[in-house]
Amino acid sequence: MSRLRIFNDTDPTTPLSATEDLALIAERLKGIGVRFEQWQASAPVAPGASPEDVMAAYRADIDRLVAENGFNSVDVVSIAPDNPNKDAARAKFLDEHYHQEDEVRFFVAGSGLFSLHVDGKVYEVRCEAGDLIGVPDRTTHWFDMGPEPSFIAIRFFTQPDGWVGHFTGTDIARRFPRYEPGQAG
Repeated sequence: MSRLRIFNDTDPTTPLSATEDLALIAERLKGIGVRFEQWQASAPVAPGASPEDVMAAYRADIDRLVAENGFNSVDVVSIAPDNPNKDAARAKFLDEHYHQEDEVRFFVAGSGLFSLHVDGKVYEVRCEAGDLIGVPDRTTHWFDMGPEPSFIAIRFFTQPDGWVGHFTGTDIARRFPRYEPGQAG
């Protein structure tokens, strides 16, 4: 289930608040400029579906978001636990960074953990299938797909070079818990 926990950035052990209420998650994230919404497929998406079939199932929402934000490219990324490059893929996103464009991801299947570092707090957002998150440009954050990553996501870009991370060099992401799907807490 999707979840938002908010921490002081100096205390990764005690959440100030936690909720799984989707409307409350959206409201609290909106307060820091982050978009959070749920989408429903217009047709079933079978395991192993092609990127074209995945995007066709969410075409109305994709088109709406592209029109609202001027995205120049949309793609589908998929990673499974048996991916031989999973450790390198996970490591790429684990340190605090920001982008010079919004980072917008829709989870078609699986899950991942976005941690946003804003105004002395860490907003830890567990995204599940059906969740869209839009992290504004220059918002420091990190992403953990877990030790056995399993997700399909639709990504939106305005820049022609796609994902470009600008790393802050801080150790904050290493001080906060890593993502372990299926564990409570």
